Amino acid sequence: MSSSKNGVHILIFPFPAQGHILPLLDLTHQLLLHGFKITILVTPKNVPILDPLIPTHPSIETLVFPFPGHPSLPAGVENVKDVGNSGNAPIIAGLSKLRGPILDWFKAQSNPPVAIIYDFFLGWTLDLAQQVGVPGIVFYSSGPLFVSILVDLWKNLWAYKGLDFVEFNGLPKSPRFVREHLPSVFLKFKEDDPTWEIVRNGFIANGRSFGSIFNTFEALESDYLGFLKKEMGHERVYSIGPINLVGGPGRIGKSNVDANEKIFSWLNECPNESVLYVAFGSQKSLTKAQMEALTIGLEKSGVRFILVAKQLTAQQEEQGFGSVPKGFEERVLGKGLVIKGWAPQVEILGHRAVSGFLSHCGWNSVLEAIVAGVVILGWPMEADQFINTWLLVNIMKTSIRVCEGPNFVPDPIELGRKINQAMSNDLFKKRAKKMRDEALEAVKIGGSSKRDLDSIVRELAQLKS
Repeated sequence: MSSSKNGVHILIFPFPAQGHILPLLDLTHQLLLHGFKITILVTPKNVPILDPLIPTHPSIETLVFPFPGHPSLPAGVENVKDVGNSGNAPIIAGLSKLRGPILDWFKAQSNPPVAIIYDFFLGWTLDLAQQVGVPGIVFYSSGPLFVSILVDLWKNLWAYKGLDFVEFNGLPKSPRFVREHLPSVFLKFKEDDPTWEIVRNGFIANGRSFGSIFNTFEALESDYLGFLKKEMGHERVYSIGPINLVGGPGRIGKSNVDANEKIFSWLNECPNESVLYVAFGSQKSLTKAQMEALTIGLEKSGVRFILVAKQLTAQQEEQGFGSVPKGFEERVLGKGLVIKGWAPQVEILGHRAVSGFLSHCGWNSVLEAIVAGVVILGWPMEADQFINTWLLVNIMKTSIRVCEGPNFVPDPIELGRKINQAMSNDLFKKRAKKMRDEALEAVKIGGSSKRDLDSIVRELAQLKS
């Protein structure tokens, strides 16, 4: 780690969605520790996202451009959390209008950035990087299996168009999926729609980037990292994960000390490896029927649990989303704990009493579960989640799929049975711990992720303006 400022200037361009930003900020933290000069590009409402970084690294520069907006976004929306997954394409297209202002900014700098590291949803940035004559490096907040599938889908869009069932025979282990389990960003694609053309062209452009950085590790996805090196035609495909293990700037959550104390004193009373943690990420809310089935299933399972339930607005309740049924908390007293709102997920998963995680299988949650060595019970809903679940269930054999789909209402008795089975499965627990050990090994000195992170630092440090 160099304490001397190397003065090499890097521009970081995150995509404004929680799951994308957190790992990229962890990477940014590492680059700052190695003495790079960093500028982060955000729109005004996303400035608070940088709060965890700034106290540790006051040298960080923020480049703030007004969000150009998009006709299909409500006024004032600049982050996916305010609109859900359907906001991805319009936010990508809206941000692409910043190309001109970014070019002008570059030209006005006396010490302009010598590389741009950008989120994989912002593939249009590669052309911009080439225009100013610097390497464009793409950061993937999803795993290489998902990206390999996405690359194949965009390339062969017309071949896959009408199929109800898609087999990816060109990929290692030949993954196969029913159509509705393919990535949402592909399923929502609209032909001849200018917004969607920006999205598709951006994903295709990512394949021409100078390098690719993945928040994953060799032992988990070596086949797909190897596949992408062949696809890209070079070795600059790096895996540096789980990046939050390497040490990040800290996660800031809307937590309060009293609530945390209650959670951990409750967990401290529980036997080792007896608790299931249940949470579905920052974007997904369950319907009333799903919430009812889930709570009955948890009750019937006989397993201790922590359930994280979102605080719903009146409008969400009108739209049919569900909160915890009345009387449930009283009925499960001592056996279950309900957290309303934000929860300190990493700390809960890391507690000795927790051995399972009922999750939507978003990539960050998957990695957090792996690091904690807990068994994942998958309920994939959208985006990359079906693909992540396939990797865990079919290839790694460390997980079980308990439900699937955003509209699926499980049979509560069957769900309770599956939860009970998974939580008492010693083989899954053993495999989950082995996977945890491999993740910890990867980020140690001499480990695959540490080596790749060092390679990136060397590669960037050689660039001169």
